[in-house]
Amino acid sequence: MAAVWIIYALAAPMYKLWHYILFAAVGAVAYFVLSKLFPGTVEYVKEPEKPKEPEVTGNPEIDAMLKEGALADAELLRLENSINVPSVKAKISEIRDITSRIFSDVKDDPDDLPQVKRFASYYLPTTIKLLNTYDRMYVQNVSGQNITDTMKKIENALDSTIQAYKRQLDALFENQALDIETDIKVMESMLKKNGLSESDLDFKYNYNTETKEN
Repeated sequence: MAAVWIIYALAAPMYKLWHYILFAAVGAVAYFVLSKLFPGTVEYVKEPEKPKEPEVTGNPEIDAMLKEGALADAELLRLENSINVPSVKAKISEIRDITSRIFSDVKDDPDDLPQVKRFASYYLPTTIKLLNTYDRMYVQNVSGQNITDTMKKIENALDSTIQAYKRQLDALFENQALDIETDIKVMESMLKKNGLSESDLDFKYNYNTETKEN
């Protein structure tokens, strides 16, 4: 429209009202034609993920741990958005997912608090420290040997970290697994005591069948 205005002003008079009305008509036609020839584009941008708010349970120790987990997740999210390396972003995303599950477990099972504290006091801060180092080196945009080698070592360490985090999450369910195993044994014992176990039912069925045949 600015180009049409300049061209029209150079070629036609602009000192009466109808001159401006005519220009508005010409401009409208020009805009319609140009918008068809050069249609605009709409770009959809994914809304940035927001840091998680810590949950509140009413237990001061658990709430403090959940708050620490929320702060760690916010920093991991920042690093995930900052580091534009697809493979590393995927690893950070997986670390965030497992970490979230670990902190969620302590909410459901407060007995796991000592294990989660150990995880939160060393393993998680060390992981964040390594990723911050990677982030600082990444923005240098220099392929020097020290930078390249260190970044590669951190990438490899992330694979080991993910496996360690998975083992940590699995370890948190050890007590529950033992409890379930005990419950199953007690239930099986009760079923057998009351003649409701599978072997007892098979025996009764076979006995009744043989009795009818005889």
